Amino acid sequence: MDALMSNALVDVSVRFDIIGLSPDSQEDEAGIKQAAENVKALIDQEVKNGIPSNRIILGGFSQGGALSLYTALTTHQKLAGVVALSCWLPLRASFPQGPISGVNKDIAVLQCHGDCDPLVPVMFGSLTVEKLKTMINPANVTFKTYSGMMHSSSLEEMMDVKQFIDKHLPPID
Repeated sequence: MDALMSNALVDVSVRFDIIGLSPDSQEDEAGIKQAAENVKALIDQEVKNGIPSNRIILGGFSQGGALSLYTALTTHQKLAGVVALSCWLPLRASFPQGPISGVNKDIAVLQCHGDCDPLVPVMFGSLTVEKLKTMINPANVTFKTYSGMMHSSSLEEMMDVKQFIDKHLPPID
């Protein structure tokens, strides 16, 4: 019970408008930034409730994964990691060309994607992981693809997520 009480997995369920899903699509910058601020407020609330921010993993699927990545890269709270499933990095052009200097420059990221995803093509995942590796410690970025998986999840992917969480949020004695 202590380990459960000392961790928080924040499911990012705050949304923004998706105008298009191609690398050159216009993005809802104001909506993305507002959604990220809402998630940061959730993190602040967890910290006020006694959960250290470095025991929080942000995670989401598709739009939630995109928001998790953006939030982790822009927050001032040090986080334990990000689980980003079938997603992309929103507002990627707004980030620096080189490494970020924030508290999460060494954050662990698990990014997963199906190789048959018709909604968010795996190319978006590949572009995102390459951008992430220039921004944060590339040794901490893991990209996994799943053969035949569409815009969905699989038992194999969920086992990889569990392994990531277990590694980055070990029990507290």
